[in-house]
This record gives sequence, C-alpha cells and structure tokens, in this order.
Amino acid sequence: MMTVCVGHPRRAAIHTLGCRLNQAESALLAETLTAAGYALVPFGEPADLGIIHTCTVTREADAKSRKLVRQFIRANPHAYTAVIGCYAQMGPAALAAIPGIDLIIGNQEKLHLLDHVAAGKNKTPLIVRDRFVRDDFTIDFAATDTPLTRRANLKVQDGCDFMCSFCIIPFARGRARSREIENVIEEAESLVRRGARELVLTGVNLGLYDYAGRSILDVIDRLNDIEGLARIRVSSIEPTTVPEGLLERMADPGHRLVPYLHLPMQSGSSRVLEAMRRKYTREEFLAFARMAADRVPDIGIGTDILVGFPGETDADFEKTCMLFEESPCFYAHVFKYSEREGAAASRMPHAVDPSAAGRRSARVRRISAIKERAFLDRYAGRAMEVLFEHREGGCWTGYTENYLRVAVESEADLTNRLLPVRLTAVRGDVMIGTVEDKESQVVAAV
Repeated sequence: MMTVCVGHPRRAAIHTLGCRLNQAESALLAETLTAAGYALVPFGEPADLGIIHTCTVTREADAKSRKLVRQFIRANPHAYTAVIGCYAQMGPAALAAIPGIDLIIGNQEKLHLLDHVAAGKNKTPLIVRDRFVRDDFTIDFAATDTPLTRRANLKVQDGCDFMCSFCIIPFARGRARSREIENVIEEAESLVRRGARELVLTGVNLGLYDYAGRSILDVIDRLNDIEGLARIRVSSIEPTTVPEGLLERMADPGHRLVPYLHLPMQSGSSRVLEAMRRKYTREEFLAFARMAADRVPDIGIGTDILVGFPGETDADFEKTCMLFEESPCFYAHVFKYSEREGAAASRMPHAVDPSAAGRRSARVRRISAIKERAFLDRYAGRAMEVLFEHREGGCWTGYTENYLRVAVESEADLTNRLLPVRLTAVRGDVMIGTVEDKESQVVAAV
C-alpha cells in the first residue's frame, strides 16, 4: 500500500454519480484512501483531496459532473481535484477547460489515482486515458477493519459487448471482461468479516461473466458458501443472459440468492427494440418475465424504460405502456433518450420532440407508481425478513428479499440487523410494519 508523504492531503471527499458499479468502485477507492492515511469526509465539507466519480450516460449526467467539479473547486481552491470515471474517459477536453482540475483519469486506471495524487497539484490537468485491457482482471482491495453497517456492492464484471445503439458505455468501459473468481471471493469474505450481511453483485453486463469457463452461477454458488453472509443480490442483468439456474437458486429457500431481478425492458415495441439493437422482442421479454414470476415465489422484478428514442412513434410508445402494464415488473426506472456522440443512434433520423418525450416519461412514471402500490398492497399483513440499514425521519428503514422498502419505529438499534417484520400498511412507496423479534423493543407502526 502506498504511504502518504509529509504534507500530503489528509482529508478526502468522494462524490459518486451514476450506476451501482460506480458506487462499488468508489467504495474500493474509499478503503484505499483510508488505508493510505486519509480521513474521509462528506462531500461538501472542507477537503484536501476531492474525487468526483462521473457518469456520462446522458448529457444531463455530463452537466451535473461539471457542476459538481466547479462546486468543489470553489469551496476548496487549494485542494487536489481528481475527476474520474466515464465522463473523464469520454469528455476529457470539456473537463480540462475547467480551471482548477489537477487530474482527469478514465476507467482503466482510476483505482490507482493515488499514484498520481502523490506528485502534487498540476498547473494544467494531467489526463490519463489508457487503452482498455481486454484480459480478465483482479482488484487490489484494501482489507481494512472499518465496520460495514449496510449491504455492500461487489464488482465482479466490467465492460459490455452488446453495443446497443443508444448506449455509449461500451466506449466508456470497454469490452466485456470478468474478475478472477478467487479474487471476488477474497473480497467478499473480507466484506462479510467486516459486517456485510448482503452482497450486491455489480457489473456492466453481469450475465456475460465468464472466467476460465466459470459463469455467474459459479460465482453465486461460491458466495453461498461464505459463513455469515445472509443474502446475495444480483443487480441489473440483461434478460437474454439470465440462466435458468439463476431462477432455480432464487426459488430454493436454502439458497442465499434473493428473489429479485432488475431486467431492462427499454421499449415495448419490437420495431424500436430492433433499432436499439436489443436482443429480444416484446413477446420474448414478456414470456421470460412471466416465467420468472411463475417459477420464483414472491419475486420482485424491476425494469428500465427508455422513451423518446429516435423514430419512436405514439403507437410504439403505447406498446411500451401496454407491455409494462402486462408484465410482472412492479416498478420502472424511466429515462428520456439522450443523444451520445459515437453511439449509433446519434446518426438516426426522426428525433422525438423533447416535450413529447417528457410527457411520455411522466406517463410511464405514473404507471410505475400504480404498479408499485399494487405490488406492495399484496404484502400487507404478511411477515417478511427485513435487513435494516439506517434510521431516517424517526424510523428504521431496510429492504425485504424482494426489494420492498420497509419502515418501522423501534427504540432498539436495528442497524444491520435482519429481523422478521409484520407488514401492516402502505404509505407512498414504503411498507409500514412492526418488528416481531422479542429482543427489539417496538413502539408501534408508524
């Protein structure tokens, strides 16, 4: 581990935008910083080192990244400012035009940013954008003793080979590659020793995991053998890459893999799906989602929907709404199409008017709210295990296996505890309940 020189910045702040994979990598960086002698402080407090971990999935993400960079530099003019991640990979020139940035480092080398910070501030930004290595990889994680009090993200894969026409991520992250399985297990064991009860597997395209002939199922089964680990959760996974064995493990009450899937739909129009270069039709998506719901009791299924794709007609959008309504997906993350230079869709004609895309987005969100409420209502009166994470607004909050957010009032400290909860009512997008564990003193349902 690199040592910190005398006079080197000691307070570090990280702000992470974007996906769960970015969050996993920021956690790795935080542990590296702690092991190197830095004190981590919340972003917004005075710091000697600022790291803005960027996203570039939309133009709005680019703009937000630039805003946060300027915000940090104004508040900390003498600090070392490092901009890392996908926007650093794809837009270094735009970032370099911002006065005060010291380091712009892309995805290939960002976990080694301290090697560059050690040299001190720069008059002009140092730009590091190494070519992506196609080989499988390991991660040098810092096995600290810092306790963990909530579920932890575990990076197992990076990159994507699918090249969807709207997506720039294969250019920002490179082609699909997998993390060496023993290296995955070593970090997982370290996270569990520190208190992690649930591990969330992350990657750009998880279903493409293939290390020395071993699949994502092999990773999950190895994790299932770790003593002290209560839950394994798979983050977003492409529907065409889900092996049936994944559903079998979710349905097995003796397996720690929870009954939850996030399956990106993107569109309900087969014509639009083809233009997007997705690998399924609307009928195939619906058939798979229904099969998963039939085979896995109480499974929670979420999805992503992209509206305003070039050439999307009113009829195409209606098909999207119909497919979402017919599917067992109980919520949707909704995105408006954002043109990305380099992605194939940026060259497609028939752009959708932004106001129309906004109306479509709002309608899908309304459908999502109705579906989520109906899904939550199904569980009123049921007892389910909840992994509590933190207290907010006077309530302890956590999640069930199938990703219902639950809130209870309790005088006991429920941090990181997995407890049975009687779900009594629905309030907004949250289930309200009471803890049934006798050792936890419960006040009442909210």
